[in-house]
Amino acid sequence: MFDAPDGAADAPVPLRYHIPNALTMLRLVALPVFWALLWRAEGGQSIAAAVVFAAASVTDYLDGYLARRFQHQTRFGRLVDPIADRLLIDSAVLLLWWHGRVPLAAVLLILGRDVVLLLGLPLAARRGYELTVIYLGKTATAVLMLGLTLIMLTPPSTHWPLYVFYVGLALALTAGVVYLVTARGRLDTRRQGTVGR
Repeated sequence: MFDAPDGAADAPVPLRYHIPNALTMLRLVALPVFWALLWRAEGGQSIAAAVVFAAASVTDYLDGYLARRFQHQTRFGRLVDPIADRLLIDSAVLLLWWHGRVPLAAVLLILGRDVVLLLGLPLAARRGYELTVIYLGKTATAVLMLGLTLIMLTPPSTHWPLYVFYVGLALALTAGVVYLVTARGRLDTRRQGTVGR
C-alpha cells in the first residue's frame, strides 16, 4: 500500500500520496459489511446496502482521480484497485441474482468478462502490454454501479432500474472486447517488430 511510484523506490513519499491506496483498502474493508446488509435484505431491497455500495463506488472514482492528480501510481494500486472493483460489482450482481433481482444470464456475462480480463490481461502484461483504462470502460463501470444501486433502492416490483443495469452491462461487454482486441493487436505488432529485426 505504501510502495513508492515506479522508478522512485528510495524517494520519500508524501503522506497525501497514500490516500488513493487507502481508499482502495477502504473499499475492500467495506465489502463484508455490504455483503451482510444485502444478504439479509428482503427482496434485495436495502437502503443501507445501497448507501454502502454507492459510497464504495465513489471511492473507485476518487482513488483514480487522486492518483492521476498527484501523478503517483503504485504497483499496489494497479493490481488491487481493479480487483476491488470487480469484487464490488460481481458480489452485488451475485447477491441480487440470489434475491431474484437480476437474471442469471447477466451474472454469467459479467463474471465471464471479468474472469477473462483478470486472467488474460496480466498474461499480456508479462509479454510487454500493460492495460490502459479507456473512457468506455470507466463509463461502463459507472453505469453498472448506478444501475445496481438503483435496484437495491427499489422494491422487487420495480423493473426500470434493470434497464440502467443492462446499458452498463452492454457497455462493459463492449469495453471488454476493445481491451482484448487492443491487447492482441499490440502484441502482434510487437511480435512482428521482433521478428523483423
